[in-house]
Amino acid sequence: MARFRLSETPFDTATLRAQLLDARVGAYASFEGWVRDHNDDRNVHGLRYEAYATLAQSEGEAVLAEALATFDILDAHCVHRTGELAVGELAVWVGVTAAHRDAAFAACRYVIDEVKSRVPIWKHERYADGDAGWLHPQS
Repeated sequence: MARFRLSETPFDTATLRAQLLDARVGAYASFEGWVRDHNDDRNVHGLRYEAYATLAQSEGEAVLAEALATFDILDAHCVHRTGELAVGELAVWVGVTAAHRDAAFAACRYVIDEVKSRVPIWKHERYADGDAGWLHPQS
């Protein structure tokens, strides 16, 4: 089963979380990124995420493999949306399980930071003034 995936449709975080749990888990940490209504002092009306899917999948899997090798965690998954998203929609989710919270928190932070910096996913924001612009890496 892939640990990293792209999704063109909304997803349920409770279902994703449930897939990570087992008897060894003592801690769960997650991150959810939502579409906000502003960026760099500009009003945002929505956005579109585009990805180079094949490379995004392999690089996303590499990030999660690194987290598993680097931190004392049991499992880690990440899902990132593509396509059109409205303000308030969930854009990215990371979930990490471990025996202890310190490792879960550290690995969760590592995964989202690395995904945002390395995985070829681009954000095209639409602004209230009618302008639009591409953003990558995270801004």
